[in-house]
Amino acid sequence: MTADGTSDNRLDSFPVRAQVPTRWADNDMYGHLNNAVYYQLFDTVINGWLAERVGGSPADAQIQGVVAESSCRFLAEVGFPDPVIVGLRVERLGTSSVTYALGLFRDETEPVLAALGRWVHVYVDAKARRSVPIPPQIRAALTTLLATDGTSQSTEQA
Repeated sequence: MTADGTSDNRLDSFPVRAQVPTRWADNDMYGHLNNAVYYQLFDTVINGWLAERVGGSPADAQIQGVVAESSCRFLAEVGFPDPVIVGLRVERLGTSSVTYALGLFRDETEPVLAALGRWVHVYVDAKARRSVPIPPQIRAALTTLLATDGTSQSTEQA
């Protein structure tokens, strides 16, 4: 937390940063990024990072993180051809769930925070579709992304 009680949402507060180009098709009829595209970018960065760190495809895993909750707070306009950077960190790590914070920045000389996302994955057995503990190799990777600003929590509750 910063001195004024708000979360630190500067680009450097996100340990993972992925630069992503926008596409013409990402724009809505008003000429800015369609709201659904923000969610696609968040999902891609989370699952791409997990696949890179843990290996394999999340879609083929016996234990999968499914989205239980998501939100996005829009702060500034973004549209094609703006390149963006998506920042990722873990806000809370439970027994069977993880809460991510995501920042979407317009990639300029000084990155501009355009959106803040929140994403909750609950880990489930792919066949039984029931909640299970986060696998150790995924937990180890997620632990490296725990927020260091005093707002993160690592708990043993889901």
